Amino acid sequence: MLLYVLDLAGVAVFAVSGVLAAAHAGLDWLGVVVIASVTAVGGGTLRDLLLDRHPVFWIRDTRYAWVILAVSALSIAWLHALPVPQHALAVADALGLGLFAVMGAQVAEEQRRGALIVVLTGTMTGAAGGLLRDVLTGHVPLLLSGGFYGSAAIAGIVAYLLLQAAGLPRRWAFHAGIALVVALRLGGIYGGWQLPVLKLAA
Repeated sequence: MLLYVLDLAGVAVFAVSGVLAAAHAGLDWLGVVVIASVTAVGGGTLRDLLLDRHPVFWIRDTRYAWVILAVSALSIAWLHALPVPQHALAVADALGLGLFAVMGAQVAEEQRRGALIVVLTGTMTGAAGGLLRDVLTGHVPLLLSGGFYGSAAIAGIVAYLLLQAAGLPRRWAFHAGIALVVALRLGGIYGGWQLPVLKLAA
């Protein structure tokens, strides 16, 4: 039940980030809901399709769709009444990235996939929705624009797997993996942390 609640929370947080991105792009209310939906379920949908999990999670359980609609409506009302806090989009995206990356890894893990597939699946689950959001709203994707993003997801998933291998209970490894993803992503936002940039020789 806790994992299910966290999954719904991840959908909600990513939906908020989609609403904020759509608002910055000047979209109408339908556009806002579309971007919120793509952001919230894009990564998980791609994960389920690649792992042959049918029907995909939000069709199998319509609570996910209702959460997206409710969060979109509340976010629209909030944005009409209050100013958007600085970095709100990036922070919401960091939380969603952490939740979805490690939970996506767990899905692949439960199918007894190898460690590399677990890492790739989790990273895709966490990052694909944000990638689609950024492309559809005409921005350079956060995944490609510097600062820890995909690399944060990879680090968190690897930590999750290593902690389990070291004997830590799965639930604690899960929380530690999420915390690492969020910490690295926020470090990229506020501290300018990023991987080395490839530069061509003069």
